[in-house]
Amino acid sequence: MSEKNKKNTPDTPEDQKAEINESIFSSRKELIRQREEETARQEAEIARKYEQQEKEKREAYEKKLLEEKKELMRLKQGLINEEESTVHEEEEEEIKLSFGSKISNFFYHNKWWLGIGVFFTLLGVYLIYDLLSTPRPDVEILMLCDNNTVGTSAYLGDYFTDFAEDFNGNGKVLASVNYIPYSDDEYSNYTNGVTGKLSAFLSGAQAVIIIGNKKTAEELLIPEETLADLSSLYPDDPHVKNWFYYLKGTKFAEKIGVPESSITDDMFLAIRKPIALANDSKEEMQKTYDKDFPVFDRIIKSLSAGE
Repeated sequence: MSEKNKKNTPDTPEDQKAEINESIFSSRKELIRQREEETARQEAEIARKYEQQEKEKREAYEKKLLEEKKELMRLKQGLINEEESTVHEEEEEEIKLSFGSKISNFFYHNKWWLGIGVFFTLLGVYLIYDLLSTPRPDVEILMLCDNNTVGTSAYLGDYFTDFAEDFNGNGKVLASVNYIPYSDDEYSNYTNGVTGKLSAFLSGAQAVIIIGNKKTAEELLIPEETLADLSSLYPDDPHVKNWFYYLKGTKFAEKIGVPESSITDDMFLAIRKPIALANDSKEEMQKTYDKDFPVFDRIIKSLSAGE
């Protein structure tokens, strides 16, 4: 069919339907565009009005501030008095809080200080408990020789406690033996902390009664300078020689529950005399000596009597 014939041929129903649909689609599209333009115009108008209102508010506020500033300056210069002035300090409205809110607010603003306070309170309670619960001996004895059988005897402390008194007034009587196994083995001395313990005890005045042996006397003590002369205190006692009361041949082993063979020939009891020390004064050592000598004296007399 020629082009001429196509143009003269009438439209079919399908063609007519397609043209109608296209027309409707175009009309809808145009309507949507118009609505979008109208919406944009309205939004722009709203924004313009809002901006204008904000501008007017800002200008009014700035004008008010300027007027108040001018009036304040006139007030300060004495041109007007306070009654004539329209500028008044605005009192801040007090915020009322409920009781619970006040408590919550207090803890919130003071939580760090409260935490620190709680920490030191607990620390204080612990220290007081430790002080009250830790046994405080009435008498302390230093055993400065390597004799594990004697030094670890379960009855050693009890033996000296029998001769002690309640010097500290806590209602209990307690004697404590500080066993420091000083030996020829330097490594053993190091691992047992012997050097530090010797330094702490011998430079302080808390203990004056000593259990020792020949090694103790020759290497740790200077007897003529640090020990009381027992020969002048107990001149007729066969166990006494110079500064030492020798334990061999007494009932000391029996009393502390160890074999007689564990008491060597050179083991002795001695008492330090009051002298000035590195960590304590002569006066402090005199106090300990005066307190502990009666205990020492009772022990010596008991052993010499075969008790």
